[in-house]
This record gives sequence, structure tokens and C-alpha cells, in this order.
Amino acid sequence: MGVRRLQKIFLLLFFCFVGYCHSEVAPKYTFLKQATEAPAVSYYDYIIIGGGTAGCPLAATLSQKFSVLLLERGGSPYGNSNITNLASFADTLADLSPTSASQRFVSEDGVINARARVLGGGSCLNAGFYTRASPDYVRRAGWSDGRLVNESYSWVERLVAFQPPMLQWQSAVRDGLLEAGVTPYNGFTYDHIYGTKVGGTIFDSNGHRHTAADLLAYANPSRLTVLLRATASKILWNLKGRRKPAANGVLFKDETGRWKRAYVKRGGEITLAAGAMGSPQLLMLSGVGPRADLAKKGIKVVVDQPMVGKGMSDNPMNAIFVPSPSPVEISLIQVVGITRFGSYIEAASGQFFAGGGGGRGGGAEAPAARDFGIFSPQTGQLSTVPPKQRTPEAIESAVKAMNNLDQSAFRGGFILEKVIGPLSTGHLELKTLNPDDNPSVTFNYFSDPLDLRRCVQGIETIEKVIQTKSFNKFRYSFISIEALLNMTVNFPVNLLPRHKNDSKDLEQFCKDTVMTIWHYHGGCQVGRVVDGDYRVIGVDGLRVIDGSTFYFSPGTNPQATVMMLGR
Repeated sequence: MGVRRLQKIFLLLFFCFVGYCHSEVAPKYTFLKQATEAPAVSYYDYIIIGGGTAGCPLAATLSQKFSVLLLERGGSPYGNSNITNLASFADTLADLSPTSASQRFVSEDGVINARARVLGGGSCLNAGFYTRASPDYVRRAGWSDGRLVNESYSWVERLVAFQPPMLQWQSAVRDGLLEAGVTPYNGFTYDHIYGTKVGGTIFDSNGHRHTAADLLAYANPSRLTVLLRATASKILWNLKGRRKPAANGVLFKDETGRWKRAYVKRGGEITLAAGAMGSPQLLMLSGVGPRADLAKKGIKVVVDQPMVGKGMSDNPMNAIFVPSPSPVEISLIQVVGITRFGSYIEAASGQFFAGGGGGRGGGAEAPAARDFGIFSPQTGQLSTVPPKQRTPEAIESAVKAMNNLDQSAFRGGFILEKVIGPLSTGHLELKTLNPDDNPSVTFNYFSDPLDLRRCVQGIETIEKVIQTKSFNKFRYSFISIEALLNMTVNFPVNLLPRHKNDSKDLEQFCKDTVMTIWHYHGGCQVGRVVDGDYRVIGVDGLRVIDGSTFYFSPGTNPQATVMMLGR
């Protein structure tokens, strides 16, 4: 009997033990259907728009007592090796096809980014690191029931969180952080604690990804319907004889373009869980947003809500590439240094990094790509030119240059820093009335001087790590820190610095090499757009449950907290 079969039997026994005997095990969910199969009109107790990191645990929880419809604009993650396998991590982000699980967008700042378009949401695209928010964050967020928060984290962790294997390169980063003064050592833990720790991962010991979609195993299959390729166009309102508009339905289309409607039964609710890009976008498309902006687009104003789309933030990421004379393992994020000055230090490594293991668009066999995984130009992570110069032509040029590099150039790793918060904020606006189109978003990276100062301190800490005795084996002694900075600024096009002072002026380095770590948030924040119970202010029957409600990104990496919040 195979290991996977034993795992499935164990899960079935576990669910029966905890009272979920009716549950099913991924990927054989009977409640997964294509939107083309849905009737023209249907009725449910609850409707959730967005089957992502928050939407899946929310749907699983509500289905224990109520009938639930979960609308997901993307497809299933199951059977897509680019999503499932750690070694193919970068391929999904590089896939620009219309059915890709990743939808690329470019902020008005010029930084290339991505949003999820798949059941499981961002947990299908990310680097897998799993860590909880700090107790201080939980308190500031207004989650007063600490016991419920911890129980909800544990509920998530039983299915999707694992302890990563600590091999040579990640161990060197861990020891280097400690030697550089990021202390104490807190061992393996999900908790957010100052110092250096090994965090959790959603990749199991076989390198297979487990996503928020796996949490649907907790659902009651007789009460849950999940429609794939179901693009919500707008929320429908009951305006007759009411003091406030009430959300009572959703207009959506299937992949053939056929329109359908789903309504909530009396006393039911609709929840937006479409992410920091999708939730404010859908509110505005539905008539809830700044009156002047809606009027410009010809949208009937249901509620003049000027704070929809405001407070958008994306945690800036900057990194240093360190070529290695010794072989290194393929690894994504496993270790983190949580500093007291407001920067998180993490790292990724590998021969060809975590990329090129499969083909584009779902696992078709193809020659291994020459790339740098999480930091590849194919994924939009092009720090070789300042943000607004990161054009498709620049990406193509960088890929060509990379393909001409010697194979040894791909051996090594990136040590990165992510700024806490951040304090810099921007806004989101509609570009078109098509829900499939990306809205316009501005993050204003480093507009707050404290964010820039924290980036500089983070880079200085990385420099210390690289020069530690613990990291000696994985760096060339003849390559100076200044040379590494110059390589990173122009990598992989050439080894000449873009600015003459980049290697000496770390503020310029931070601005020139800023990338996303895909932790953007805001747009429907608590106290501005939703109340403390996540009800949309000014209407009835509508909530928002996702990262758009956050003022700051929780913990070092947000997915654990978003899944907890959905639960």
C-alpha cells in the first residue's frame, strides 16, 4: 500500500474522529463544478466571491451549518504540476496565458506583480512560508478572542503546514543571521518572535504544495457548491423600502460568457474574499466607492464610500545575489530573521533555483528553463532596471542575456529583506468595467522615509550575514560586498552598476532594485470600509474577509493569518 494511500486513509479517520465524517479528501471533491454546469438562477444561505486563501476556509466552515456557494474565477490547482511541485515554483508566475493560475499586473510605480486566479488563491503561487502573526498584531487587529485565533491557526495547520528540511544552504543562512546578531535562536516555530527561527512551510517532505483549497476537506460536501471559472461581475442589491441597500445576489458569467445569477435566501449574506485587488474592484463595480470615480465610469452609485481602494500597500522586497562555489539545495523560504528595527531577512537558493522543472500552463514536459526561480525576469522580478523601465522588451532582453550565462552562474542564492508594515500607502482605481481586467494600483514604495531606512538596515544586515564565518562555504572570498551589490543591480544583464553610487548609497540601491514579495494589502480596511465584524459600512448583508482589510501585512508572511481569518 503506497504512502499517499495511507495518508488519505489517515485523513479520513482523522475527520471522523473530529466530527467531519461526511468530509472528502482533495482532490476528489464532488462539490467542484465548472460554472457552465450552474443553473441560470440559484439560491443559497451564503455566497462567497473568491475561492482563495480566505474564501476556502470560510466556505468549509460555513458549510457545516448552511448551504454555501463559492465562486472562483480560476480553475482547480489539482493536476497542475507547476503549482504542486516546489521545483516548478517559478513556472506559474511566468505563465502569461489567459488560463494561467497567475494574472500579471504592473503597478503605476512600475513594479511587476501578480494576483491569483485559481482555487486556493495566493497559497498556490507563493514561496510557501507559513508563520503566524505576532500577539501584538492580533491585539491591534481587534481579534479579542485569542483562544479562537489560536484554535483557528491550529485548524489550518493540521492540513497544510509542515516543518521544512534544513539542508546546508538554509542552515548557513540561519547560522549567519545568529552570528550577525539577529538573536536569539528560537528553533522551529510558527510563532512570530524576535530573533532567528525556522518557520513552517506548505510544502510537504516530498516537495508537494498544500494550499487553502485543501482546507475544503473540512467542508460538508452536501452543503457546499464550488463553481470554477465563475467570474463575478457585480453584487446585486435590494433597494426597495429599505433604510440601507441590502446585498442579495451576485451576477456572474461562466467561461463561455453566459450570464448567471445566484441569490442569498432570507437572512443570508454575501462575502467578498477576492483579495486586495479583487475586493475593492468588485465593490466599485457594484456601486460602492468614491462617488466621483464611479460617476466617471458611468456606474450607478449605491453608496458613496470614498475609502474604497484607499490605503493600498505592498511590502517592498530587496535582495542580494550570492553566487556559490559549492553546490546548494533548491529551497524557498525556510528561515527568517525577525529584527527589532523593522525588517525581515529571508532567503532562497538552488541550482536553477526553484524553476524550470516543467512546462508552462500545467505541467507539459519541456526543457528545463534557465532561471533564478523567485527572482527571475520571467516572473517579472527584474531588478536590473528601475521600476518604470521594466517593460516586456526589457524582460525579454534579460531572459536572452540569462540564457547566455554559464551554468555555474545559476548556483547560489538570494538573501532578501522585506520591510515591515509598510508605512507607505497608495490607492486603487478602476481602469475598465470588465472584472477580468486589472484595476490601476499605486503603492508609492518608500514614500515614507522610515520604510527606506528599514530597507537600508535590512541590506546592511544581509551584508553582515554574507561576511560571517558560518556563510564562508557559500560565497567567493574574492568577490567583495560592493561587487555583489553591483551584480545584483544589473543581474543578469551585465556586471556594471546602473548608478555609479549604487553599491555605496544603499538608499539608491533600495529604490533601484525594489521588487514585490506579493504581500500587497488594503483597499477595504477595517474602520474605513468595513466595521469590526467585517460588515461593509453603509449596506446590509455584505462582508469582506481577506487581505484587503489589513493596514499592515501580518507576520513575516501573511498566508497563515489570512487562512486563520477565513476560519
